[in-house]
Amino acid sequence: MLLIRPINQGDLEDLHKMAEGAGKGLTSLPPNRDLLARKIARSEDTFGERCEPEAGMYLFALEDTAQGKCVGISGIEARVGLDEVWYNYRLSTTVNASRELGVHVRTPTLHLTNDMTDTSEICSLLLSKTHRQGGNGLLLSRCRFLFMADFRNLFSEKVFAEMRGYSDENGRSPLWDALGRRFFDMDFSEADFLSGMGNKSFIAELMPKYPIYLPLLPQSAREVVSQVHENTKPALRMLQAEGFNFNGLVDIFDAGPVVEAFIHNVRTVRESIKRHVLVTRQPVELDVPAEQRVMVSNRSFRDFRVTTLPMKCIKPDTVSMPAEVAEALQVSSGDMVRLSPLKDGANVRTAK
Repeated sequence: MLLIRPINQGDLEDLHKMAEGAGKGLTSLPPNRDLLARKIARSEDTFGERCEPEAGMYLFALEDTAQGKCVGISGIEARVGLDEVWYNYRLSTTVNASRELGVHVRTPTLHLTNDMTDTSEICSLLLSKTHRQGGNGLLLSRCRFLFMADFRNLFSEKVFAEMRGYSDENGRSPLWDALGRRFFDMDFSEADFLSGMGNKSFIAELMPKYPIYLPLLPQSAREVVSQVHENTKPALRMLQAEGFNFNGLVDIFDAGPVVEAFIHNVRTVRESIKRHVLVTRQPVELDVPAEQRVMVSNRSFRDFRVTTLPMKCIKPDTVSMPAEVAEALQVSSGDMVRLSPLKDGANVRTAK
């Protein structure tokens, strides 16, 4: 069984191995044990309600219960930019015109902004290569929206995600080489590592504050603005299916796009339903295709759990589940759970 739960320090080694295999560009999860341990500790403090809600970071582990190991992670940052300035570039158009000369020029321009300050961010999505099939990525990504649906007061009305931007097979970013490196004598990989270690705002504050006119940059840099890394395209499609759209902002290092949505419009939230649990002794075939499965959340805060069930388990007033699933979710007959389709196109409201 694959089970979503809050991360803990026992997951550190599994997380470190996944971070090592992720390659360059996954800024939020660098392969550094001390930093990863601090992130886990911060998440534990958040779920333990030992920090202010707006300072919270929620990290969810995907556990393969048969193997007893963490095979994926995803997260939510309750608010960004409160203790450290949050920077993005806004992609806009500067217009210069002269009626006398009959000239009207539109120039694509990057402006340094702090527009996402105090907004919730979904982040830190990483799935082991051994489990990248069968809808596991969908479960890992969308479980966060089930959590947000039940604890809306902890988050802003809008949620966003910074997508990993383009870099080549050698880990080089054309935008960084054309812009950032002009102000810092370091490769993109080094700047990316320092960003992951918590030095992003320090680097951003030394970047030029004036508009960047894209025609002044090499074509290789202009072409990657708002483009995602090849490995990130599935995650982007997932978010687009949830209702996320490009908001005109890009990352200051690799120009990866920022996508956003209002929480109440997110598909998983909008289409979710609640049902009472009915624990059954009848055998249930759990291994069904992703399009026939539904995510089930126990709606707990400290002991948040999510797994999947066949959609046919949903009844008008209840959702039936075998005892082992109920035990994994830490629920009993009569408890209320939240359900939402695992895959696009399914509709739990019409399931029978």
